[in-house]
Amino acid sequence: MTVDPGLALDRLKTRIQGLRTKTTDNGCTEAEALLAAAKVAELLDRYDLSLTDVEIRDAPCERREYETYRKKRIPLDEGIGAIADFCDCRVWREKSQAGEARYVFFGLRSDIEVAHYLTELIDNAVRFELGRYKISAGYRRFRHQDRHMANASFNLGMVVSVAEKLTAMKAERDAVNNGTGRDLVVLKASVVDAELEKLDLKLRTIRRATRMVSSMAYDAGGAAGASFTINPGIRGT
Repeated sequence: MTVDPGLALDRLKTRIQGLRTKTTDNGCTEAEALLAAAKVAELLDRYDLSLTDVEIRDAPCERREYETYRKKRIPLDEGIGAIADFCDCRVWREKSQAGEARYVFFGLRSDIEVAHYLTELIDNAVRFELGRYKISAGYRRFRHQDRHMANASFNLGMVVSVAEKLTAMKAERDAVNNGTGRDLVVLKASVVDAELEKLDLKLRTIRRATRMVSSMAYDAGGAAGASFTINPGIRGT
């Protein structure tokens, strides 16, 4: 049975909106939040497999911004590439008119919708975990003047850990989906890259400055991220 792409996309967006209510801001646990990430990946894979190659090639590409409301680098920078790869889209960092950084996802509508949702989800989960870390005995060992670095180090450790999980999870999903006989990753990449080239953007890679981190806080953040089970058995169909 042929699935109408517009109707399928509307259904995907509705399911994402339902999952969006289950975030740490609404009392959701960290593990539940990232299980929601696994669920939305499953929904995205099902949506992709419902489309024909022609429908994917004809699908329009769009951009979707995620505002950080920060003027400086934040730990989420270290995971944004993994989120974009997870969703088969492209991402870059730019400044708003207010001078604040924002991430711009570019790709198929379904992919950038999921990328924005995952960014919001991970950002909220990291903030929630940091709040828990701040009442721990380990955190209280830091002198007051060192706690800003401890906060940033914890966040960075957790973002890196979660990004590694997303990368591993993406490899698993691709292996399952390739078993269908269609290489959707290559197909979508060709579409997105062709549309991105038309924008004639002057993107450049900036070498990151070395960060000072607290190894103790960084490891605590890494442990928080490593404790998440975000792959409850993804199926591509």
